[in-house]
Amino acid sequence: MRGDLVAESYVPPGELRKLRGLVRHRMSVVKMRTMVKNRVHALIDRYGYKCEFSDLFGKKGLSWLRGLELGSLDALILSNFLEHIECLNRQIKRVDLEIRDEASRDEDVRLLLSMTGIGVYTALLIRSEIGDVQRFPSYKKLISWAGLAPSLHQSGNVKYHGRITKQGSRMLRWALVECARIAVRFDGRMRVFYERVKHRRGDQKAIVAVAAKMLKIIWFILSRREPYESRDHGLYGRKLNSLVR
Repeated sequence: MRGDLVAESYVPPGELRKLRGLVRHRMSVVKMRTMVKNRVHALIDRYGYKCEFSDLFGKKGLSWLRGLELGSLDALILSNFLEHIECLNRQIKRVDLEIRDEASRDEDVRLLLSMTGIGVYTALLIRSEIGDVQRFPSYKKLISWAGLAPSLHQSGNVKYHGRITKQGSRMLRWALVECARIAVRFDGRMRVFYERVKHRRGDQKAIVAVAAKMLKIIWFILSRREPYESRDHGLYGRKLNSLVR
């Protein structure tokens, strides 16, 4: 330490740790709900039932589930599963209200919402994971920290680029990949880039490339304090309006 040879470890401030806890709590509750839904699917599959509704856990789907003829024990289990899902839905709604409240007071979140594919929840997640963007001197440092940079192997003067390192923030990687899948559907620029990479390297690598490209843009957005110039300005306005409802 006297020789300044020990690298500093970033410790996020208390407010940022609170935001991280909030978005990670929502993710854990959603995962719990998904697990219960999977058990419902497994239960009705044993009876060979096929739901005719697109959303099994929507209003009509739930009504259909409650009307199924099952054995007495399985009927009890299904009823408990559905009550659990309803309870988790209420918890998620309460967390979403808190997330919207926190997001409405954050200028970085407003800037992130200008990007196609990023919603209120993912914007707050990205914001909480990155923290102060000024701690990354370049977008390459941010992409490397997120684990979206390709690994590098060198033998003499020959360099080989492999898969992404997956070192760094797992939450940030997950959020960007999810956002990338939406962006390639609704953002013309991202779609062109995705198709070009997909033609050479396949869907999954193309999505990861889009995620890295989005993170590069995010670095410029937060560094320059300028919103993304989306062709759909109406979508940006609707996102901002959702913060104040």
